[in-house]
This record gives sequence, structure tokens and C-alpha cells, in this order.
Amino acid sequence: MKIIDGSRGEGGGQILRSSLALAILTRTPVQIINIRARRSKPGLMRQHLTAVRAAAEICGAELVGDRLGAREIVFTPGAVRPGAYTFSIGTAGSVGLVLQTVLYPLLLADGPSELVLEGGTHNKASPPFDFLVKAFLPLLARMGGDVTLELDKPGFYPAGGGRIRVSIRPSKLKRFELTERGEARPVFARALVANLSEKIAKRELNVLKTMLGLERAQTRTETVEGSDGPGNVVFVEAPFEHVTEVFSGFGERGVRAEKVANGAGREAKAYLELGAPVGEHLADQLLLPLALGEGGVFVTGPLSEHSRTNVETIRLFLDVGIEAIEIGERVEVRVMSG
Repeated sequence: MKIIDGSRGEGGGQILRSSLALAILTRTPVQIINIRARRSKPGLMRQHLTAVRAAAEICGAELVGDRLGAREIVFTPGAVRPGAYTFSIGTAGSVGLVLQTVLYPLLLADGPSELVLEGGTHNKASPPFDFLVKAFLPLLARMGGDVTLELDKPGFYPAGGGRIRVSIRPSKLKRFELTERGEARPVFARALVANLSEKIAKRELNVLKTMLGLERAQTRTETVEGSDGPGNVVFVEAPFEHVTEVFSGFGERGVRAEKVANGAGREAKAYLELGAPVGEHLADQLLLPLALGEGGVFVTGPLSEHSRTNVETIRLFLDVGIEAIEIGERVEVRVMSG
């Protein structure tokens, strides 16, 4: 049995999610200890518990320790069982993070799967629905991954209640390269409000117009229908010939709209000025599929602690070479599959 220390590196939930996915794919029993040890509330929160149980269900795993707050689990995977599944977090926890856990075992399985995931669809510190659809999935498709997402109902913190549908078709992941952005297209900003005044969205867009030099035609407010509670998200989309990056800011009680927009604008501006095709969060998403497929190369900025920890976790399970070569302010990441 392989022992995985969840306090390594950034010490968050990514170690848990990647370890579960890789344990299933390599049929390796694991004991994961010190789960989320470096977080203010360590152990399994509701979304992590849902991810653990979802991982167990898709492969008939033996599971010990799956309870809220647990800092240690034992996971003994069986064979992957593609099919139809519904996983409900029960809070506003991120459905995107649950999807991260089960996506690759199901994508590399021998049959199709249909998932319904219920919880938060637009969450801080996790990939929101729009990022997955516009930034990540198009690149996964270029690798050969056949995955589609549909938003049935939005879910914002703290009410939750969102729902997405995921269709996964068996796929072979091929070599992938992304070293240049290609031709630039107009940047676009959207501000979403649910059960809140549209004035909030307009204030956010005014900030982004100034920060990024956007014309009115490059911005749009959207009033979201069907949400269980209030919510506000601002997105900056930076499309290029070979990649589209998506940056987001999430409204919170007591945080001014201008501050929300400023955070998303700063990230977008830094990305545009650096010139590397892959942003910080997208870089983290690309590591696992490249390692599971035929490898490849991409250019990004300095790797985050989150990404470096993910690299270490992948190396625990796979005989794969991963190099990060600094080229000025950029980093070329090379993944050589085993």
C-alpha cells in the first residue's frame, strides 16, 4: 500500500484528488494521511468527502475513514465501472473539484459515462463552469478527450444548489503542444449577478474597461435566473488563436464590487503582459492529462506551489518525466510519458 502525505507542498485538496484518480488508474491501494493539513480547516470538507465517495463508487473501491473532518483514509480501488452517476455535495462545494477526481478514470475507461454533479458551479479557489468550458475542455479535446459539460442550474456560495451534466466518451489522450498563443482576439469581460442589483455588475465592468482598455462592446452584464441564492462573478476572457484563458473574481458579502473586478483584472493584465499561452491555473489542469497520455509541452509563467505539488504527486504513481525549464520570465513544461 502506498502512503500519501497530504501535508506535502501546498498541503491542500489537490493531493487528495490527484492521488485518488491515479490510484484508480494504476490499481494502487493508498493510505492518504494528513489530508489538507495546511488549510485553516484541515481534513475532509463536504466537497472532498463527496469526491472520495465518488471515486470509490466508480470503481467499487474498499474505503475506510470517509467521514467529515477525517484527516486519513484508506482507499483500495477496483476496476473502473463506466456508467451513469449522480453525486450531490449537499453544500455550495465545488462540482468542478469533484469532476477533477473522477474525470480521467472514466475518460480512459472502456465505455461512456454520464454524470450529474450537484453543488457549487461558480466557486472561489476552484475552476468555475465557464473556465472549464471555455479554457480547459477545448485543450483537452485537442488531446483527444471527448468530454462535454452542460449547466442545468447555477450554484453560488453560500446557497449552492447548482447542477451540471457531464458526458464522457472513452478517449485516448495524444501528445499535446502549446508553446505560442497565436493571433490575439478581442478581450471580453462579463459580469454575472443572481438575485442582486445589476448595478454591481456595471460597477465591475467600469473597472475592467479602465484597467484593460475595453470598449463598451467588449463587456456584458448578465442576470442569472434560477439561482437558489445571491451570487456575483466577473469574468475576463482572453481569446487567442491557440488558447483562451479565463480569469474570474467572485463577489462576497462586505467586499466592494470594485475590489472583485480589480482582482480579475490584475490576473488578466499580468497574463496578457507575460505573453505565455498558459496561465497559472490552466497549467495545473494540464499536468495530469499530459502525464496520462503521450506527453507534450506547454509554456506558462512561474509554476505555482499548487502545480509543483501536483507534479510530485503524479511522480508517486507514474513513471513519467516532468521538467520545468525557465526561459526568462516564462517556464517551458515538458512531460515525457513512460
